[in-house]
Amino acid sequence: MPLNLAVALFCATASLFAIAGADDPYRFFNWNVTYGDIYPLGVRQTGILINGQFPGPDIHSVTNDNLIINVFNSLDEPFLLSWNGIQQRRNSYEDGVYGTTCPIPPGKNFTYILQVKDQIGSFYYFPSLAFHKAAGGFGGIRILSRPRIPVPFPDPAGDYTVLIGDWYKSNHTDLRAHLDLGKKLPFPDGILINGRGPGGASFNVEQGKTYRLRISNVGLQNSLNFRIQNHKLKLVEVEGTHTLQTTYSSIDIHVGQSSSVLFTADQPAQDYYIVVSTRFTNPVLTTTATLRYSNSAGPVSGPPPGGPTIQIDWSLNQARSIRTNLTASGPRPNPQGSYHYGLINTTRTIRLANSAGQVNGKQRYAVNSVSFVPADTPLKLADYFKIGGVFRVGSISDNPYGGGIYLDTSVMNADYRAFIEIVFQNDEDIVQSWHLDGYSFFVVGMDGGQWTAASRNQYNLRDAISRCTTQECGT
Repeated sequence: MPLNLAVALFCATASLFAIAGADDPYRFFNWNVTYGDIYPLGVRQTGILINGQFPGPDIHSVTNDNLIINVFNSLDEPFLLSWNGIQQRRNSYEDGVYGTTCPIPPGKNFTYILQVKDQIGSFYYFPSLAFHKAAGGFGGIRILSRPRIPVPFPDPAGDYTVLIGDWYKSNHTDLRAHLDLGKKLPFPDGILINGRGPGGASFNVEQGKTYRLRISNVGLQNSLNFRIQNHKLKLVEVEGTHTLQTTYSSIDIHVGQSSSVLFTADQPAQDYYIVVSTRFTNPVLTTTATLRYSNSAGPVSGPPPGGPTIQIDWSLNQARSIRTNLTASGPRPNPQGSYHYGLINTTRTIRLANSAGQVNGKQRYAVNSVSFVPADTPLKLADYFKIGGVFRVGSISDNPYGGGIYLDTSVMNADYRAFIEIVFQNDEDIVQSWHLDGYSFFVVGMDGGQWTAASRNQYNLRDAISRCTTQECGT
């Protein structure tokens, strides 16, 4: 059965001013963003580096920490960083996406002030403008629990960030020009693991010990499957939510998503393949890294283990099996299940349907028939300073109406603290990722076909995962 809808419940809150908790620790970062030569797939490319690193440096933090990140833009064009999964309570001016934040001009700097208030888990950051993400500029974010907050598994012997994503040999400027001509993005040339191509990355382990991998799909368009030869993966956390600890032989990570797994180095001492491959594509792209035991008796052997390819039901069933651990603590000592989202009445239903088509001879993508056109002034600033003529509230409808694609600076309003039901509808033949920047939502349902009011009878109103990015497979 094709999967083409997902349902989320979301609480809307207002976002006005940058807030930092004065009583919580501060962590300071100084980053210089530059161009540099990189060779991830064996050919020279112009990459985007942070402090000379590709991928960029990890951010390590603890619940409630204040993060002060000074970013100096040494590129020749405006630049922005967005913080995928970091909640922006009353703080959306720091969000780092078009519409909320002014780009950092070339030769200038901007200091982001973020607080990881009441958050734990695995996330990442990435550049949000001008297709810069296709050149790098991304890195991992981890938020550890405070020392006295129980975590539902023992401390691992090691904790690794694993950034996976599809990749092109072309520079981001060439890809951007290709899109600006109105063409579709071509099929990628390969897959990277922590910025390296096939066989380039390695992870060292000691036999008998358990390790944590924080896996994020930082790519552009392809869902990916992750697996380790002869090892099982135990899912323990998804984008800040401790999950029921289900064991998988492999796990799908869709674009924009992050998941944490535990695995135990319980096999004979040698090297093993770590494999990442594309889902729902023909051909299937595959890359490998190496899991290296400290007392390894030999290199990897045999072919890399295969994984799922085009099986939509396999991916759907796995997604449905990911549930919240109701008895585990989250960022606070009280159990995650103490928030009974299923008992809250929704006050509004929004159905968002994506579509694709040609407008004025160029390829465009739309939501409820509206293809977004950037305004010269960030929308939050226009709203705050009451600058007229920049956007029009209600320029996108709550429901698809089936008309042709048209251009507009689409803005939808929401009431403060409203509890909203959002239905994502995908009638295209590719996987879509929907991300709610600065907030999270409960993914209460996934199914095929058209959504109706009767679909609510199948909602998970008890232990659905709260996350910031969900997937929709096409028809």
